[in-house]
Amino acid sequence: MRVASIFAAGLIGLCGMASFASAEGGHTMVTPEDVKWGPAPKVLPAGAEAAVLFGDPSKEGLFALRLKVPSGYAVAPHTHPVHEVVTVISGTINLGMGETADPSAAKALPAGSFIALPPGTAHFARFDEPTVIQITTTGPWAIKYINPADDPQKSQ
Repeated sequence: MRVASIFAAGLIGLCGMASFASAEGGHTMVTPEDVKWGPAPKVLPAGAEAAVLFGDPSKEGLFALRLKVPSGYAVAPHTHPVHEVVTVISGTINLGMGETADPSAAKALPAGSFIALPPGTAHFARFDEPTVIQITTTGPWAIKYINPADDPQKSQ
C-alpha cells in the first residue's frame, strides 16, 4: 500500500495535464496535437515524459497514460498489482519477463505491438530508440521494483 500511496502522490501533478480534445457526452477524444507532455512520475527513472489521456492514475478506476522515453531508457524488473495493458505507439520496447534484467531474454516489440500483463508479473524494459507507449489499466497505478534499490525514489 505504501508503494501505491507514494506513487499516487507523484501523480497528482500529472493528473492536471490530462489532455481532452473532447469530453462531451461521456466520451473522450484526443488527437496527437492535444497531448500535453510533462515529467513522468518519480517512481520511474528520470528522463521520461508522461501525459494522462483519460482518468486519474492516482485514483480507483480506468485510466490511459502515455510515456515518452529517450533512447537508452530502461526500467528495472518490477511488478504491478493489477492488469496492465500496453500499446507501443512509436519506436520499440524491448520487454523481458522475470526478476533479472537479462537483455538476451527481452523481445523487441515495435510500434503497433500489444502487451497484456497479469497482476504480479515480473518484467523489465529497455528502449534503444525514442519510444512512446500507452498504458491502460486501473488505478491507483503502482510499481513495485523487485530490488528495492532500483526504485528511483530511493535515490532522491
